[in-house]
Amino acid sequence: MPSFHYQALSADGGTATGTLVAPDRNVAMRMISAKGETPLEVTLSDADAAASTRRKSRPSISRPELADLIRELATALEAGLPLMQALRTVRRQAAHRNMRTILDFIIERVESGVTFHQAAKEYGPPFDDMTTGMLRAADASGRTAEILHQLADLLERSVELRRELVGAIVYPLMIAVLIGASIVVLIVFVLPRVMKPILQANLELPLPTTILMGLSSFVTSWWLVILAVMLLVWVNCNNWIAKPANRLRFDTATLRIPLVGRLMRDIAVARFTRTLGTLVSAGIPILSALKIVRDTLGNQALMHAIDQVTDKVSTGQSLADPLERSGQFPPLLVQIVNIGERSGRLEQMLLHAAGSFDRQVNNSLKMFTRVLPAVLLVVMALVASFVLAAILLPIIELQKAAGA
Repeated sequence: MPSFHYQALSADGGTATGTLVAPDRNVAMRMISAKGETPLEVTLSDADAAASTRRKSRPSISRPELADLIRELATALEAGLPLMQALRTVRRQAAHRNMRTILDFIIERVESGVTFHQAAKEYGPPFDDMTTGMLRAADASGRTAEILHQLADLLERSVELRRELVGAIVYPLMIAVLIGASIVVLIVFVLPRVMKPILQANLELPLPTTILMGLSSFVTSWWLVILAVMLLVWVNCNNWIAKPANRLRFDTATLRIPLVGRLMRDIAVARFTRTLGTLVSAGIPILSALKIVRDTLGNQALMHAIDQVTDKVSTGQSLADPLERSGQFPPLLVQIVNIGERSGRLEQMLLHAAGSFDRQVNNSLKMFTRVLPAVLLVVMALVASFVLAAILLPIIELQKAAGA
């Protein structure tokens, strides 16, 4: 089990440092918080960091390829092949070199007596906590083929959702890039040439023209400094966000952004519902399932809420009550969990509700793709109007002066 060095803020306002052993960084942070301290920095020990680097240097495969691999294994097992024979069969059919490397490692470890999920965990990426958790459930339950099919479904839905999100962002991002490029070209190259005869006439410039000329002069003279400052700000922001407490503040603020926050929350809730339902139906205990689901949410505010829910559930409370008190999850999900717990059909209720939340994500994506381009177009129109006014007003003044 890896060890972590940490620096934390103690209850009396002082700084505390130390080393502790934990399964992962998230558990280490919870252990520090349980002592009444606020974690500021948690890092792997040198030896464990080196081991982690070696794992990350191994070849990996994409998530769609992992889904295909799991599906092929499930099909082979469903046909009645033993695990080792199924692994070797998929290995012979693998066309991707990285996939063959991964299967060679797993086959070697399983032959030495290690379970499937332990071999996958030892290998590292692309096997994340959710994948290894499902594999552990498959090893323990005896329903390997069925659970691997569920895992493949979960991975494929995750890939599909990511593609939908990327597809929704591409068009607005292209518009934003074009807007930025147009502004730079107008200010740096077009405006100085257009304004040259007007400046030679010694006319008093209108306010929009004065502002734009000042901005053009500043950008032309200090563009290297501007780039350096932008790079410095980017690096400092990344370093700031890398700290757990700051990342929590940033993700909490992100959820409050009107359009983006709703989309991120809907995606996280849909992923939470489907993943938790799949894990529970695979026979994984609710506490273990919550710990696995926590790492799939992608938002520290929601992950922190799940930490609090897990702590409450570990003391014997129901799942629905702490979910509701967290304020981070929709009432519909809370009601579904409550009914599922009372009826003893939690996994069926969650999997049934996952489709509803997926449709909500699709609606949010459609809203996002409709509203954001319109907002960007309005911004572009306002900027273009300001630039045109800055150019045309002095030209009109010049014509009046020439006519006089």
